[in-house]
This record gives sequence, C-alpha cells and structure tokens, in this order.
Amino acid sequence: MNNSNKDNNREVPLATMHSAATGNSSSQNLSTIAVKSSQGGAVPLPTRMVLSAVAGMGAATFCHPLDVVRVQMQNFHYRGTAHAAVSIYQNAGLANGLYAGISAAYLRQWLYGSCRMGIYSYLLEQAKLRNNGNASDISFAQKLAMGSVSGGIGSFVGTPSEVALVRMSADSKLPLAERRNYTSVYNCLSRISQEEGVTKMWRGAAPTVVRATLLSSCSLAITSQSKSYLSESGWFGPNGQWLGGYPMMLCATLFSSFWANIVSNPFDVIKSRMQQMPISADGTALYNGMGDCFRKSVRAEGPMVLWAGFTPAFVKLAPYSIISLTLADKLTKAVTGKDAL
Repeated sequence: MNNSNKDNNREVPLATMHSAATGNSSSQNLSTIAVKSSQGGAVPLPTRMVLSAVAGMGAATFCHPLDVVRVQMQNFHYRGTAHAAVSIYQNAGLANGLYAGISAAYLRQWLYGSCRMGIYSYLLEQAKLRNNGNASDISFAQKLAMGSVSGGIGSFVGTPSEVALVRMSADSKLPLAERRNYTSVYNCLSRISQEEGVTKMWRGAAPTVVRATLLSSCSLAITSQSKSYLSESGWFGPNGQWLGGYPMMLCATLFSSFWANIVSNPFDVIKSRMQQMPISADGTALYNGMGDCFRKSVRAEGPMVLWAGFTPAFVKLAPYSIISLTLADKLTKAVTGKDAL
C-alpha cells in the first residue's frame, strides 16, 4: 500500500504534463528540442578549422611530390608522369625536388584547407540542426553551394601560399640564371612582396578562386552525398561502419575526386601558368589575364592542354581527398563526437 502511494505521489515529468496539456503540436516541439539537446549544439567554427588544417597537413605530407610533378607538367614538357617524377628527382633530389615547397604546402593547409573543410563542415552541421538533425533532408544543390562558398573563401585567403607553392615547386626546372632559389615559404612571400609588390601575392587569384570553388563544391558535396547514400545502402554494414567506416569513405572520396578533377583541371592549368609566368624587365607579363592565358594556351597547344597533368592531378587529388577528408571526419568524430561530412 505504501509503495503504491509512493508511486502515485511521484512527481510527473514536466514534459509529460506539458504534452498532456497542449497536445501533439507541443509534443513535436519537445521532440525537436530533445534532438537538439542530444546533439549538444554546434561545434565552434575555429575548432572545425583547426581539425581540418591538421588533417590537411597529414595529407600534404604524403601527396606533395605528386603536386610538384603536376605543377611542372603544367608548365614544362615531359613525356609522361613517370618521366617527370624521375627527371625532377635526378635534377634536384628529394628535398629540393620532389619535396620543394613543402613549407608552402603546410601554410596552404592552415589558410586554404582550414577554411575549405572547416567552413563546409560547419555549414553542413548548421543545416542538419535546422532539419532536426536529419541530413537526408539537405539537398545536393545545398551541399554544392556550401562547398562553393567554403572553397571560394579558402582559396582567396590561401592564394599567397598557392603562389609560393607553385613557384617553389617549379623553380628547379628553370634555367640556372632564372631560378629564384627561395629558401622557405617566408622567404618566397617576402621577396614577392618586396620585389614585385604585395598585390602580386594574389597573382592568379581569379582562376585560383574559380578552380577552388568548382573543386570544393564537387569534392565536398559529392563526398557528403555519396557517404549518405552508402551509409543507408547497407553495402558497408550498419550505417556504413564496416571496418570503422574506412571502406565507405574510400569509395565516396575516390568517386568525388574523379569528377572534381575533370571539372577543375582547366582552371588549374591556367592558374599554374599565370602564377609561374615570367615578368620582363619593363614589367610586361606574358598573360594579361585569365582569358588571355586561356586563349594563348589553347591556340598554341590545342584544347587538350587544359587537361595537361590530369593523371598526376588525379593521382594526387584522390589520395589527398581520401586522406584529408577521412582524417577530418575521424578527427572531428574523436574530438567532438560529431561528423565532419
């Protein structure tokens, strides 16, 4: 009897009383609040940017030689990717050849990579919160727009490091009299600023931003969309977590890398040529803009020049995307308990 009275006298949960008093509509509102509370709120943007930069540095360490080969193939003539890699190594070695400009690559991750992946993952989480935590309600077009915004911002912020990366990567191929012999990314950027002007650190910014906008929108959006589809398909276990989710991420990032490379490679060629072009003593440049570079390159070498370096670009982009996006996703999950993509 006493136990019965105790049970009857227990305090009724506030949510239950509120639901009974206000009906189904309020119950749905409380459910929404519960979902948001269980998510613990959004991960701060700076946190996501730092995690993205660290993930990008890990990928850059592995992929940088491929980037050097890509840049040199887009600016000089080689018989193929293997010939380019062997020639660069024979001419300049490992540190000054295949890993030339690695300091610029690391700086690029803190400027470009942090914004690109960090802003995208933050925007994606905000969209999920607006949809009660349901990622399936976020359209592919929305993801493309998020990737475009994050890629555009990141590329403009990171253009100086991109200019330094291209110059340092291609320097060993120039004739001895024309080599700039940069000793570090700081030396490169400070000399550009002093010798050519501060604005020249943003040389080629237009094709850089266009390329990054297209690359990020395709790479990030297709990865997110593929990850969502594969998670629900059951092909990779419950929620795609077979073997920790790594096989699923491999497939998603490999698929997105292929399409991103097709779309962005023409702008990559134009960007590299504009950033590497020599300046005459009277200040005259070989190209006076992105359109001029496009016309002169196609007229001189044919339309397929726009996909010059496609193989090393894809061979570099695929492992870079696999490593950086997987690392970003797993690091974010480990540190915050949330997904990055």
